[in-house]
Amino acid sequence: MDLGLKDKVAFIAASSEGLGKAVAMELAKEGATVIINGRNEDRLKATQQLIETEYNTTVLAVAGDLSNASERDQVLQTIFKQFNHIDILVTNTGGPPAGKFEDLSLKQWQQTYNLLLESAVALIQAVLPGMKQQPYGRIISITSQAVKQPVDNLILSNSVRASVVGLTKSLANELGVYNITVNNVMPGYTKTNRLLTLIETNPDFKNAVNEIPLKRFGDPEEFAAAVTFLASARASYITGTSLAVDGGWIKGLL
Repeated sequence: MDLGLKDKVAFIAASSEGLGKAVAMELAKEGATVIINGRNEDRLKATQQLIETEYNTTVLAVAGDLSNASERDQVLQTIFKQFNHIDILVTNTGGPPAGKFEDLSLKQWQQTYNLLLESAVALIQAVLPGMKQQPYGRIISITSQAVKQPVDNLILSNSVRASVVGLTKSLANELGVYNITVNNVMPGYTKTNRLLTLIETNPDFKNAVNEIPLKRFGDPEEFAAAVTFLASARASYITGTSLAVDGGWIKGLL
């Protein structure tokens, strides 16, 4: 199946490792020109080299913390020096700390807002003029299964990620007239370093696999395939949706 991604320019936030890295690799595999980002320059360079070697392509790698306004601005300036517009934006971040409500400070709540919501808003604001001018675009937010079924001991993620879903749904209503689709993808328990850390540090996560109908954790490549489809020409009539890639973990009907 031709997904219509050849030569599309895609910016994947937080893509030096984990789910973001898997998405960047899958988009590059389908012929997109990818821009990757991360805070660790060595890890970012290694991912850049891997994608370029694997798919015989050129990757722009831009280091910076997207939750920090000044670093985020520098990342965007670097991108727009090389590209006039972005066709596909994938917003993504690492996860905030685990903890219960009374264990968390107001400062941690503010940091989580900057990490999860403010960074997404700022990136969308930056790419939107170019998308509207085309008119064409794909905006995809990576959140979590927790936005539909909260996960114990992850109150920061449960709360603030839900606001990203509200943003996604609202933008889908506003931007459809410009041929811009806006969707949210909710990863479940997927084999990333983040999950391994949670399992090691919190007993609640050790038996999580037993709650999944498929009785296994997901592979990052399985998640990336879903995101890549939503980024493609084949998904041109899908917008305003939240897609769970969770092995059936979410128990709700919708």
